[in-house]
Amino acid sequence: MATVTHSAQPGTQGSGPERTLRVLLVDDDALVRAGLTMMLDGTTAAGTTVRVVGEAGDGDEVPDALAAHPCDVVLMDLRMPRVDGITATERLRSASDAPEVVVLTTFHTDAEIVGALRAGASGYLLKDTPPAEIVTALARVADGDAVLSPEVTRHLIARTVGEVGPRESARKRLDRLSEREAEVAREIARGATNAEIAGALFLSVATVKAYVSTVLTKLGVGNRTQIALLVHDGGWLEA
Repeated sequence: MATVTHSAQPGTQGSGPERTLRVLLVDDDALVRAGLTMMLDGTTAAGTTVRVVGEAGDGDEVPDALAAHPCDVVLMDLRMPRVDGITATERLRSASDAPEVVVLTTFHTDAEIVGALRAGASGYLLKDTPPAEIVTALARVADGDAVLSPEVTRHLIARTVGEVGPRESARKRLDRLSEREAEVAREIARGATNAEIAGALFLSVATVKAYVSTVLTKLGVGNRTQIALLVHDGGWLEA
């Protein structure tokens, strides 16, 4: 299946008050891609306008699509016939300067949620998410935040019950954190933005960013969703 190209309108990439966010759609259903393009392309939320710059019909088309159409975020389906979204995400995120990945799917089994997050996805949304919320999520992920739908978060919390082995392993890694770093990690797992963490913990946003960087290094993970996954694995949000 050939990669589909969309011509992006002029815009300013970056994190200013008004910006354009370049998005690549990956889904094996052409009708779904067309529907997402109609819903998302040109949609503005939270000062961010989405431009769909290209499409791919399977996970094995992602590298060529990215080479032809650089983007800020890849909106990735999970179940595709040749290369699934988890594998495609892992391959994509292993490269330097890779765009962020947000999974958009109808499936939310534990294996798929955890597999996508471990592969490096920074967000996991269900396809019934309203377009404006998808745009906001894409903007947050592009800014370094993690985005999980409420139902996905409930799955992560529920899956820790009775899993003693993974819990002990996660807690050993989490024990590397200082008290303040642990507070930041918990807030990340709750889905808080840097600004929200700063307000909750009475810190500056710059200080929060520094803490997030330290937490990533100490835990040996690549993004905020993987911090959240460890926190959930460790059962730190159950109390």
